[in-house]
Amino acid sequence: MSNIKHCFANGKAFIGFLTGGDPSLEKSEEFILEMVRGGADLVEIGVPFSDPIAEGPVIQAANIRALDAGSSVDKLFQLVRKVRRQTTVPIVFLTYLNPVYHYGYEEFFKTCRLAEVDGIIIPDLPYEEQGEVRPSALANEIDLISLVAPTSEDRIKEIAINASGFLYVVSSLGVTGVRKEITTDLPSLLQAVKAVSDIPAAVGFGINTPEQAAYISRLADGIIVGSAIVKIIEKHGNKAGRYLYEYVKNMKEAL
Repeated sequence: MSNIKHCFANGKAFIGFLTGGDPSLEKSEEFILEMVRGGADLVEIGVPFSDPIAEGPVIQAANIRALDAGSSVDKLFQLVRKVRRQTTVPIVFLTYLNPVYHYGYEEFFKTCRLAEVDGIIIPDLPYEEQGEVRPSALANEIDLISLVAPTSEDRIKEIAINASGFLYVVSSLGVTGVRKEITTDLPSLLQAVKAVSDIPAAVGFGINTPEQAAYISRLADGIIVGSAIVKIIEKHGNKAGRYLYEYVKNMKEAL
């Protein structure tokens, strides 16, 4: 459907996440482009929300900073339009259901299409309830990206068979955040996915070092890094651009 498939066409994909509007919309535009320059194959933009239940302290704080700076759904659509003038790298929104519901499903996905957003991840929308938004996403050619976790068990195959864009494989239980060690049996989890579908599978939650990236990329089609990137932005603020470029470059080279 979208051009998400292209980010997996030339080897293992690096997917980077940042919170849209942290510390400002102008800086988010710069930071996205620096990640792309560093080798990011796809960029996730987090839509700030007051109750991000799947996020750890690092991304929760970024949500607050972005909201305090005036970030909103409409302003993030404007951000994507600006980024689109400078790169064709796939862009995905990560948002909770509430902002999409209040925007209106049809209007939200129509605006995604016009802004050239390629996909959407909704962590608090269970697979079994995707029917609520799937028709609007399909009608506007927006990939509705599903998540599978170590606790998905018998649901993994059903989710994988019907997945769109790529499959987001959650590496660890709990909320987002960097982890020193990832102990989940990822080989078995990914084997269950690959047994029923050839859709690309990218692993996220906790990945932050080149060593972790190298290990997981031997198993999966790509890795997703969020909290480590957001921590760089938190530390360096408006001057984070060059640090993001170097970090993404090193992680991409490790794949």
